[in-house]
Amino acid sequence: MSVGDALGAQFFVPGRSVADLLAGRTPAAPWEWTDDTEMACSVYSEICHRGCVDRDALAAAFAERCEPYRGYGGGTVVVLHEIRDGRHWAEAAGDAFDGRGSWGNGGAMRVAPLGAYFAGDPDRAAAQAALSAEVTHRHPEAIVGAMVVAVAASHAASTRENGCTPTELLDAVEPYLIDGRTAAGVRRARNLLGRSVVEAAYELGNGAEVSAQDTVPFTLWAAATFLDDYPAAVTACVEAGGDADTTAAIVGGIVAAHTGIGGRGVPEAWLQAREPLPVWATG
Repeated sequence: MSVGDALGAQFFVPGRSVADLLAGRTPAAPWEWTDDTEMACSVYSEICHRGCVDRDALAAAFAERCEPYRGYGGGTVVVLHEIRDGRHWAEAAGDAFDGRGSWGNGGAMRVAPLGAYFAGDPDRAAAQAALSAEVTHRHPEAIVGAMVVAVAASHAASTRENGCTPTELLDAVEPYLIDGRTAAGVRRARNLLGRSVVEAAYELGNGAEVSAQDTVPFTLWAAATFLDDYPAAVTACVEAGGDADTTAAIVGGIVAAHTGIGGRGVPEAWLQAREPLPVWATG
């Protein structure tokens, strides 16, 4: 997940060439990761420590570790600063956007490792993903987005040995699609299997609106399409443009849960190019 995030983020730097990446030439190292990885590391750390999401503890971790220069959205920075100043996370996140809560893609961007942790247990993955999203994103679209990304990662991890077709991955998330714009987009993704990256991004979105409904449908399409080929999956996210670090983080996390590292999984050279993860996340 972090490699996809870090590589995708390189293409916000002037002079980076998508054509070079399509030809297999990656940017020079190091690749710095963004808020996507910082928050995912907190989710991962909490899950490994507790075996479940404690929203109070996760909110405190998010607030304490927030480094705004990593690319956090303005709304999330406000929420996390309020939490750090003592306001309860439910009030801070619930009051965002005139009391509707954020439907941004932040809840989805950070949960692929959580889904992989609950490999083969999609109900648990969905429930824990929803809890993790609510800390900062209270809108139903954002919560559904987090749930289906986690379920996709759970299914991808559980089928590493036996394989998984594109339709099977989308079938796995269907029971968790609560009606709305995100769910409609994911269902539309099924009809776009076999189409080009450009067509899929045009029809489904590429994260440019930074919303769950503009991000999650394309990432499910890309993960299903390239589930056995991590470099191709992440490259597709960069080719699609938009919020490439976040789409590549989501897709990279799902696909890596299926492929692992090496072979057609995460290239060792890419892993070495990525900025080291925080000590607190790996120690």
